[in-house]
Amino acid sequence: MGNEAVARGAIEAGISFASAYPGTPSTEIVETLARYANILGIHVEWSTNEKVAFEAAYGAAMSGVRALTCMKHVGLNVAADPFMSSAYTGVRGGFVIVTADDVGMWSSQNEQDNRWYGLHAFIPVFEPYSPAEAKELTKEIFNFSEKFEHPVILRTTTRISHARGPVRLGELKKPVKGKFIKDVKRWVLVPAHARKLRPKLLERWCRIEEAVNDFPFNRIENPGSKKVIVACGITYGHVIDVLKEMNKLDEVTVLKISSTVPVPRKLVVEAVKDAEEVLVVEELEPIVEEKIKAILQEERITVKVHGKDLVPREGELTLNRVAETLVKFLNVPKESIPWLETNQEVSIEVPPRPPTLCPGCPHRATFFALKRAVSKLKMKPVYLGDIGCYTLGLNPPYRVQDTCIEMGGSIGAANGLAVTTKQPMIAIIGDSTFFHAGIPPLINAVYNNTPFLTIILDNRTTAMTGHQPHPGTGITASGGPAKIIRPENIAKSIGVEYIDIVNPFKLDEAADKIAEALKFVEEKRKPAVIVSLRKCALLVISDARRKNIKIPVYRVDLEKCTACTRCYNVFACPAIQVLEDGKAYIDPMLCAGCGDCAQVCPVQAIEPTIKPGKEWEELWW
Repeated sequence: MGNEAVARGAIEAGISFASAYPGTPSTEIVETLARYANILGIHVEWSTNEKVAFEAAYGAAMSGVRALTCMKHVGLNVAADPFMSSAYTGVRGGFVIVTADDVGMWSSQNEQDNRWYGLHAFIPVFEPYSPAEAKELTKEIFNFSEKFEHPVILRTTTRISHARGPVRLGELKKPVKGKFIKDVKRWVLVPAHARKLRPKLLERWCRIEEAVNDFPFNRIENPGSKKVIVACGITYGHVIDVLKEMNKLDEVTVLKISSTVPVPRKLVVEAVKDAEEVLVVEELEPIVEEKIKAILQEERITVKVHGKDLVPREGELTLNRVAETLVKFLNVPKESIPWLETNQEVSIEVPPRPPTLCPGCPHRATFFALKRAVSKLKMKPVYLGDIGCYTLGLNPPYRVQDTCIEMGGSIGAANGLAVTTKQPMIAIIGDSTFFHAGIPPLINAVYNNTPFLTIILDNRTTAMTGHQPHPGTGITASGGPAKIIRPENIAKSIGVEYIDIVNPFKLDEAADKIAEALKFVEEKRKPAVIVSLRKCALLVISDARRKNIKIPVYRVDLEKCTACTRCYNVFACPAIQVLEDGKAYIDPMLCAGCGDCAQVCPVQAIEPTIKPGKEWEELWW
């Protein structure tokens, strides 16, 4: 996989330090590195957020060792502060910043092109077109970074991160220890020092602009044609495939660009000097397109440059989309690509399958208890949502996500809304997200005495991205033991007066406790915190199987069932299905044995097939 290839390239380059915060589509890079951590002695960590991950790897690179930090595209927003400064100071060891851009927004709240960050910060950006190139490019840019003592960005996109391909493996290198050499005029960014570092940065950037002309992953193929296609990153593979299909490979010049920031000026001029038309194919923004237009204007080369007039500016550039663009640019019939003509719309209507919380998910139980508490108090609160599995609470029947902005935005936005409206505010945030970005806004609420309830959904893992550890799990990235930090202890330490821990699987008790917390906020006009604590059901089932503990699957007594619909419509567990007569049926292959449905049933028609034992109960903590 592309992410595994990046990790392998980093190891072959001899990294000593790697840090990240999990986020699709970047997560597997550090997961792969973590498998080698103990074998090779590389320090690999899941950091509390992307800013911390960046600073940690930046610090390692200051000491002269090779370091890597990786994050999804929005993660670089979190790390932007140290990112901008790193260009001023530079580094001593090779420093690679992986930004995995989620083109198409498969699992993200926006679609941003992080090449803009490279332009903004004077940090070069490199893009591979395949898993094999991802590995080799990663190795090469560590050398590039170290040569110029300057950080570099490796920009991958969703299809590079998660595509698979053959990769030729090289030699593994063991890490080395670094040494920090004191140099206050370089490392201490007070204004007097930064003013002197600025011209040094610009001079270094000029040398980098010159160097990318000879960068081995940039090249001109079939020079001298009247039609030139500039292919950036993943689009190069698509362009070559389509040209082969058209039998036009020998009729078109292709300029392959891996260093999209800065663009290799000399190669651009060489590739297009005799051309009549140029097409720039790049995902998302017209960054290379605009730079090429500027270069040609400066060099007084008159040629028509196409880009976003033919290439979509949103979504992934799939093989089909690239083919449709090349058909227009080369003015060839669609029939020259048979599979474009054979694409037919499917007339069958596929039933909608919206994403849903897993069977046994403690978040569902928390939402059920929350809605019961709110109903009991006759409140109409605003639910401030956040990033995690629990964002699915926006769907019926719960509807407990009225906002979802970014990591930590639930508590952050509640600070403003609780003051500017008379509506009750409930911020809902996961445990990993709380450690990531929820602590500062909660401190803000205590400091300003802002009245709202924060519910921390603690399922003992970073579930949405594949069960990575965090400060509350007691496990490091490489699987070793770690100190457990509890969210309720953090809340207590910063001065939250009302804190309670609830078991969401005791629905009545949980609803009562949430109601009490809401009453405290309303009466005292102060912030309160509820921690809803139960482990992710997928982890529990995995643990049960490893320990040979039987899962107490639940069943419906059809004699008692009255088809009231409460279990499948109001509680909405996907393990509960509807029979033709409206009665409920629990799929034993899906049931996680949480037992919530038995509490929801008004006629006690749901019961476990075996009595849940103490060992089973303890797995959920």
